[in-house]
Amino acid sequence: MDPIILFYKMFFFAVLLVSSNIFAEAGNVGVNYGRLGNNLPSPTAVINLLKSRNVDKIRLFSPDSDVLNALRGSGIGVLLCVPNQDVERMAYDPDFAGDWVWKNVLVYNNVVFRYISVGNEMGASDRILPAMRNVNNALRAAGRAISVSTTIKTDLVVDSFPPSRGRFSDSSQNIMRSIVQFLAENRSPLLVNVYPYFAYNFNQQQIQLEYALFTANRVVVTDNGNGLQYMNLFDAITDATYAAIEKVGGGSVNIVIGESGWPSGQNGNIATISNARTYVNNLIAHVSGSSGTPKRPGRSMETYIFGLFNENQKNGDRTERHFGLYFPDMREIYPVTFR
Repeated sequence: MDPIILFYKMFFFAVLLVSSNIFAEAGNVGVNYGRLGNNLPSPTAVINLLKSRNVDKIRLFSPDSDVLNALRGSGIGVLLCVPNQDVERMAYDPDFAGDWVWKNVLVYNNVVFRYISVGNEMGASDRILPAMRNVNNALRAAGRAISVSTTIKTDLVVDSFPPSRGRFSDSSQNIMRSIVQFLAENRSPLLVNVYPYFAYNFNQQQIQLEYALFTANRVVVTDNGNGLQYMNLFDAITDATYAAIEKVGGGSVNIVIGESGWPSGQNGNIATISNARTYVNNLIAHVSGSSGTPKRPGRSMETYIFGLFNENQKNGDRTERHFGLYFPDMREIYPVTFR
């Protein structure tokens, strides 16, 4: 081969490789865009805000035509959830699943859908997998290669200390085995909501705040099952979930963090703006790097911060209304560095 031609081929390959690596590592962190507030800005204003911050991924808890229309042509990738109340019918009615996919995905052909999550934190429901299959079949029939998954809470994982002991609870194990098999067959990730805040809040006697906030400067936990060492609780919770996935045959299945965050108010000196700022910025830096977790090192981890706004109509504990990065008027509650 002519040396000049060889040089240009090698140069082109090098540029392509560098460009691919940049693309793979950029924009690893997205946000959860909840709408449970009566004072929130318009979807168009929100999408413009995200673009101004170079946030290129969002998670929506349900289809919203105003939001999806605002996303048209934006290039922002969407993790769209099937509301829990639709999952049961979707499980036994393929036509309903097909209609749902048509109305909420296919008609928005200039919106970038990354994942469809069938349900959010539904627990050990035997309706999830049939619904996932029906959604997947509808997408494939339409020629759309969008990953179908579901989102779990880490309370399905028991015996999580040390992380290598992690396993799915007896009541959820068979259901999760089937779901994980589906994910492995379709090369889709499991979406997992990981909250060191709740683990720390309910077990302050045994968990140190610095371990939960990523600020420990030493090894806090050594797993006596495999010798892996942990400096933060996020990695420990995630690896316990990986251990559970592997125990049901999911060694090839990756985790995408569907939610993680820290509240900035309504829980004394734990839910403070300072702690929220520390946790969220450290989380973004951690998952955007190449350290991975001790069990799955050497990779960044796609993560969606919870949440975008303080939502004044959320139910539950008062802290639930204080997880936002922004006030409803789009002022920052605390500065965040997206990478």
